[in-house]
Amino acid sequence: MLPVKGEKGEDVTEKLEEQAPDALHDEDEVTDEDRRTLRRVPAAIPWASFLIAVCELSERFSYYGTVQVFQNFIENPLPIGSTTGADPSSEGTPGALGRGQTAATGLTTFNQFWVYCMPLLGGYLADAYLGRFRTIKLAVYIAIVGHIILVICAIPPVIKNPNGSMAAFAVAIIVMGLGTGMFKSTVSPLMAEQVGSQKQRIATTNKGERVIVDPTITSARLFNFFYLMINIGAIGGQVSMTFAEKYEGFYLAFTLPTVVFLICIPILHFGRHLYKKTPPSGSVLGTSMRVWRYALTHRSPQHSFWDSAKPSNIEPDLRPRWMTFDDAWVDEIRRGFKACYIFALFPFYWICYNQISSNLISQAKSLTRNGVPNEIVSNLDPLSIIIFVPVFEFLVYPGLRRLGINFTALKRIFAGFMCASAAMVWSAVVQHYIYRQSPCLDRASECDDPAPLSVWVQTGPYVLIGISEIFASVTGLEYAFTKAPKNMRSLVMGAFLFTSALGSALQQAFLPLVQDPRLVWMYTTFAVIAFIAGVVFRVATYSIDQEEDRLNNLDEGQFHVTKQ
Repeated sequence: MLPVKGEKGEDVTEKLEEQAPDALHDEDEVTDEDRRTLRRVPAAIPWASFLIAVCELSERFSYYGTVQVFQNFIENPLPIGSTTGADPSSEGTPGALGRGQTAATGLTTFNQFWVYCMPLLGGYLADAYLGRFRTIKLAVYIAIVGHIILVICAIPPVIKNPNGSMAAFAVAIIVMGLGTGMFKSTVSPLMAEQVGSQKQRIATTNKGERVIVDPTITSARLFNFFYLMINIGAIGGQVSMTFAEKYEGFYLAFTLPTVVFLICIPILHFGRHLYKKTPPSGSVLGTSMRVWRYALTHRSPQHSFWDSAKPSNIEPDLRPRWMTFDDAWVDEIRRGFKACYIFALFPFYWICYNQISSNLISQAKSLTRNGVPNEIVSNLDPLSIIIFVPVFEFLVYPGLRRLGINFTALKRIFAGFMCASAAMVWSAVVQHYIYRQSPCLDRASECDDPAPLSVWVQTGPYVLIGISEIFASVTGLEYAFTKAPKNMRSLVMGAFLFTSALGSALQQAFLPLVQDPRLVWMYTTFAVIAFIAGVVFRVATYSIDQEEDRLNNLDEGQFHVTKQ
């Protein structure tokens, strides 16, 4: 197991591992007084979780390594004399299809939309029929087929024919998106389920201090670690493929990620006996919707909305045949619905996030790069995450807890919205100065000569988006896992990831702004949207935030699968 440190730096791993369940203080069901007075620490992270996270690292290397070069591949024409799309000149930009910025942004946005629609399918298959582990294996094989097609569309005999290359590229992103989306909704729940208890318990440190081993903090640490691995893979793929496309060509920028993705296969095969696997439980989605509909149509004055659908409150001879669960499962369904309600405003966050792989890359072409590829600055996003995840996990969050400040999941999400808004404000200011100083003024995107501003002025947006991801994206993953019923975790995770698809769909409505001289208004609009959405989110979720501990410590419900 990975070592676990308490908030004061002491190693509590050994103590927690030595304590069998009967050694934990049975007298101490965690009370409200304990929650007010005792420190909270995370449990140890098992090695099985680490292996699954490495699998995610290789998948994210392949995904971000290819997506990073999509904008140039679609937007710019094949450089004169090049057969691979490479352009090693100082201010040259690689290209292949020559479809322009609007088309490139539209296609990259569609790819984002498609990839994040598929988690709903993957989550449903995992929970209902295949189980998470088998769904991940299926997703890996599908994605590999998509990667191979992507490589074909960029080889010299194909890339010289833009129409044929575009057709192969379109097929590739459809197949890759199917596999990638199915993978995304299942890999993080599988990783998180390797940790044991999902309820708070009392333990004692080496110094005799009673502490609360809090699964919420454990999940937060686990998903921060998971996101760290994502961004290690992302920065590796993005940096290396940026130089591969510039100096060698797109065929290499698509081939290397495919090779790295193949690492998933031995990790899944040789570790298959290490993983805890939750078996599929049949289609519980229909049952959960029946519970909601029953509560809506049978609500009584004696019971609250969800209590009306609890079996104990219904006469046995009046219970429907599909009601094969206990009261605790209804509480879990209520909590899962609350999680989906929380996710409703996330599409407005993703609109801002999506700029780092589309319009900000195009903006870099209008800045002085001194031989640096126009995508290279975007790597400040994963780099900032790699730097700040340990800072927040080991310094900021424990420090706030010692000060008695409960920086809950919903407060962190609100902070993420505010950081995303600030990133768009910075982007708008940069674009304003580009228009002022470019030789072509407000037609800077079409200008052969860049504005006399260093491309590194884009540092702010990428770092701010990186911090916003730690607050909003990581916490969203954590919230989806901890609030979903055990037999619906992949599906609820898919619902959270689907908000990214909705964000991409919303962004399509702003395509008329993705051109000179309207780019300042585009970034300003996104900043205002994220700010207003963040304020509405905080107001709308205030009451849910007050019952965070109670929601995290519900008894596990029982759901019995029966054949009708």
